[in-house]
Amino acid sequence: MALVAILPFFLLMSFSSSIEAKTHFHNWDIAYKLKSPDCFQKLAITINGGTPGPTIDAQQGDTVVVKLHNKLFTENIAIHWHGILQIGTPWSDGTEGVTQCPILPGETFVYSFVVDHAGTFIYHAHYGMQRSAGLYGLIRVALPPGEVEPFKYDSDQSLILNDWWHKSAYEQSLGLSSLPFGWVNEPDSLLINGRGRFNCSSVQGGTCNATNPECAPYVISVVPGRTYRLRIASVTSLSAFNFQIEGHNMTVVEADGHFVRPIVVSSLYIYSGETYSVIVKADQDPSRNYWAAVNVVSRKPQTPTGFAIFNYYPNHPMKTPPTILPLGPLWNDTASRLKQDMALRAHSDYNNPPPGTSDRLILLLNTQNRINGYTRWSVNNVSFILPHTPYLIALKERLRNVFDQKPAPDTYDYKTYDIHQAPPNPNATYSDSIYRLKFNSTVDVVLQNANTLNANNCETHPWHLHGHDFWVVGHGVGKFDPEKDPKGFNLVDPIEKNTAAVQPYSWTAFRFRADNPGVWAFHCHIESHFFMGMGVVFEEGVHRVGKLPSRIKGCGASRV
Repeated sequence: MALVAILPFFLLMSFSSSIEAKTHFHNWDIAYKLKSPDCFQKLAITINGGTPGPTIDAQQGDTVVVKLHNKLFTENIAIHWHGILQIGTPWSDGTEGVTQCPILPGETFVYSFVVDHAGTFIYHAHYGMQRSAGLYGLIRVALPPGEVEPFKYDSDQSLILNDWWHKSAYEQSLGLSSLPFGWVNEPDSLLINGRGRFNCSSVQGGTCNATNPECAPYVISVVPGRTYRLRIASVTSLSAFNFQIEGHNMTVVEADGHFVRPIVVSSLYIYSGETYSVIVKADQDPSRNYWAAVNVVSRKPQTPTGFAIFNYYPNHPMKTPPTILPLGPLWNDTASRLKQDMALRAHSDYNNPPPGTSDRLILLLNTQNRINGYTRWSVNNVSFILPHTPYLIALKERLRNVFDQKPAPDTYDYKTYDIHQAPPNPNATYSDSIYRLKFNSTVDVVLQNANTLNANNCETHPWHLHGHDFWVVGHGVGKFDPEKDPKGFNLVDPIEKNTAAVQPYSWTAFRFRADNPGVWAFHCHIESHFFMGMGVVFEEGVHRVGKLPSRIKGCGASRV
């Protein structure tokens, strides 16, 4: 009788487990294809022939398995699953030189990981500057069964924003690492879901066809009176964006996979590596279509507005709106961008306050420098380089001679350094040293922006932390004071994110728990900036990491 009584329970548990956790298999060929996303034809890195790549849809707790075939012939690859924490699978983070050896031409490699929390995320190349060549896509993770979002909508749509160059990623990286220095320059076009528009009449070489369907504007179709969730992700290689839908307000409800206290905006600032969900109601004049527009901010724009069509059914999807394209806010209105940063707060029903105190403060100064004449970016006067043997392998297998064992610097001379002047000593040093964090400790990282090598110039830097979400506990204009400013940290309802911006001549403070065993990159998400040295690496609890899979080995001093 007891067995009969408990049998339905076990059957229920088995059934529940089978419907709650699934495994999603993806088989991807990574190859160059001729593409015309902005009407100008160039080689792009594609997944199964397309860019952006396929969207990965899963539910929290599911397993994603991606089998990659590198068909680039002459280039290595690695793919980072941006925003996925990789709890228990640090070798699947996809960061070449940090968590794995690169995937060589002709090789097949398998990534396998659990999507640990719901929200909107991205994936992209993490080798060289291949993200700017088109190797990116979206990850959408639904809540577990029985859970609902704290907002209502009728339909869910997604937008990936990007900047686009006609020069190849190889040409760009060669210029950045050459004497004389060759900057990548401003993008040729801005893309929405892989579609943009370049003025073919200005082309002096190459193939440009304004009637190519690949560069027809992306269409966001809506039904009058209905409410829509738009997931918006930025995978830009350089640009910060302002996104707006002409004549429509948007309510921000999610940021980097975390629900936020709803805020209504007429336009949204979004930086490379960030994701947001906004709620939009189709409540305007239904007899016409509207522009959805992206404009460059924080850098003086030299690229035309990117656009899609916000199409009210039953109007024709390609019916041109009767108005001019929105030009967005002033590109150098730092105060407005900082206002949005500071307005983001955790949703009251999903608030997870940070620890009240931290165990360690790491103060990082972002500067532009030179080393032997080469232009570099540095953190505390150290320009980061990747080792030949990935850190995860080196630390797990105790290979001590493969990277600099000297601790990376925790601070800079903040009392005397003038952030409004070019560096008094423009010379920096190369290093592949890392930060060793005590496992389960609470760490504060404060990023300080300063003047570049050019007078009266300071840039916006969006920083991304792998393997963690952090609390954004503070923003400030000017120079951070470690004795005074922590007293003003928001420890009540700060938003959790994996990527956040540091505005010009300003600082941003993060707090996180070093509780995910592994080795994790922390870097500026501007492709050229990380390529030129703006990044660091954190190690925590590597002794707790399980046996490393042989597929991540084979480079440097590592052995399969």
